[in-house]
Amino acid sequence: MTSFAPVFSGSMTALITPFKDGAIQWSTLGFIIERQLDNGTSALVPCGSTGESATLSHSEHGEVIRFVVEQARGRVPVIAGTGSNSTSEAIELTRAAKDVGASGALMISPYYNKPMQPGLLAHYRAVADAVDLPIILYNIPGRTASRIDAATIAALAEHPNIVGVKEADELDHAIDVMHQAGDRIALYAGDDAVTYSFMGLGGAGLISTTANVAPRQMADLVAACLAGDWAKGRAIQFQLLPLIRALFSETSPSPVKYAMARLGFCEPEMRLPLLPLTTPDRQAQVDAALRGLGLLAS
Repeated sequence: MTSFAPVFSGSMTALITPFKDGAIQWSTLGFIIERQLDNGTSALVPCGSTGESATLSHSEHGEVIRFVVEQARGRVPVIAGTGSNSTSEAIELTRAAKDVGASGALMISPYYNKPMQPGLLAHYRAVADAVDLPIILYNIPGRTASRIDAATIAALAEHPNIVGVKEADELDHAIDVMHQAGDRIALYAGDDAVTYSFMGLGGAGLISTTANVAPRQMADLVAACLAGDWAKGRAIQFQLLPLIRALFSETSPSPVKYAMARLGFCEPEMRLPLLPLTTPDRQAQVDAALRGLGLLAS
């Protein structure tokens, strides 16, 4: 486990943003939040990649964060996605999240423009200097084409407002980060399939896509690991693997929204350029995984 008290811990859900006919379904989002809170979720993370933040207008982005904060009513922290490949825009989004009551910010590494490590240092430090809010770095090279090196994370960990890193890189990278900065920054799994392994390295929790569909199971997995019940954690991780693999069979969150629609929780609607999951064999894969967990009737 981490050798210090992390600001956030547990199973934290990267929330989907439900749509119908192109508009945000606010009542559905409220229902989804209450389901999360009823099933042990430790924090809510709106406006990340799972929430299709890239297709939200700035106005919608702020409205979603405000809605989630108001719906949560202080029962769990709200960690708002505020990342951008423009530092000034990231500052603006982070400041707006703080203004509506967010407890922290999750900031994806700048994408497309591919900054070098000094640029990443300057970017994150600029946001952390500008807004007094706990910030979790988000390292996901598969989406950004820009890895935050372990040495860079260790340097950023010196900033009092930079409190964690969501790691969706290779497990070896997480080991390097834990070795270099694990006594100063909390690590959160960003790949649901390796949550158990990540927690064994000293992770403080995870920020999960799968928890949209199976919040109780993901919460139980993380709780077991935090309590040192590794046999229980291992069993839950293996039980969840078919669902995790099904939910990432196409670009997320298309399969997640399909699964949520099959459970009757929202429409499967996506915003372009992503499309709903329509491939029959992948739909069948999701259905089988839901049945395997007892979430969908046979």
